[in-house]
Amino acid sequence: MEFLQPATWQEALEMKAAHPEAVPIAGGTDVMVEINLDHRRPEAILDLTRVRELTDWANDGGVLRIGSGVTYTRLIDELGDRLPGLAIASRTVGSPQIRNRGTVGGNLGTASPAGDAHPPLLASGAEVELHSRGGVRRLAVREFYVGPKKNAMRPDELISAFLIQPAPGPQQFSKVGTRNAMVIAVCAFALALDPAKRSIGTGIGSAGPTPLRAVEAEEFATGELDWESRRTPSDATLRRFGELVAAAARPIDDVRGTAAYRRHALAVMARRCLRWCWDAL
Repeated sequence: MEFLQPATWQEALEMKAAHPEAVPIAGGTDVMVEINLDHRRPEAILDLTRVRELTDWANDGGVLRIGSGVTYTRLIDELGDRLPGLAIASRTVGSPQIRNRGTVGGNLGTASPAGDAHPPLLASGAEVELHSRGGVRRLAVREFYVGPKKNAMRPDELISAFLIQPAPGPQQFSKVGTRNAMVIAVCAFALALDPAKRSIGTGIGSAGPTPLRAVEAEEFATGELDWESRRTPSDATLRRFGELVAAAARPIDDVRGTAAYRRHALAVMARRCLRWCWDAL
């Protein structure tokens, strides 16, 4: 196994172009586990931990551009007030040691349906910034996931950053697991309200071949909620919203839970998250 260690972003892009088979790592919290368990034997590893350009974040014209090497701990500490949904999800990732190493960029690269960062990224309409020696392109995160642990990156591309709007309203994240953290989610759900646009974003995790949105649920709630006087949603509205979220999922039976349980849990979490967000307006 070849181990590549670029010191700059330009070096990283050149190495990736020369070794398109190389698997990039930042925190290594996903890739190294797969290697240790002998689930994966890459020909080459591209270690990005020394590339400082990936550890920066900035406000770019009202949108946050967050480097793919920014850790979960920094997201919580430095951006928790601007990205509450992603911060809540980040707090459920592993242990403090994992949060100190792990990154959203790594979560995106792995593209696991169970990745905790995916639902809030979907709910907020985030974009992924991809770099190669040939240039830069940005892709809506909803288009980035193409299959179980598969994404839309080209062989010569690396994830440089993700772009996300500071929360325009309340956000929530909830997941079901045997513990609050250090556990792969049985299922997860994120919700983001934008009262100015009178719109809702959703994200479903660990209940389909890829992270998913609940588009019909978003459209239903957008039309049903009383954006003008902010009256509390009726039980019927909350129940129907939960049903539509559950219907959008594509779960399976596995060792962590049954498909039926996942749908039930998603309906409950969706109702609760919508109520919590609405009450916070």
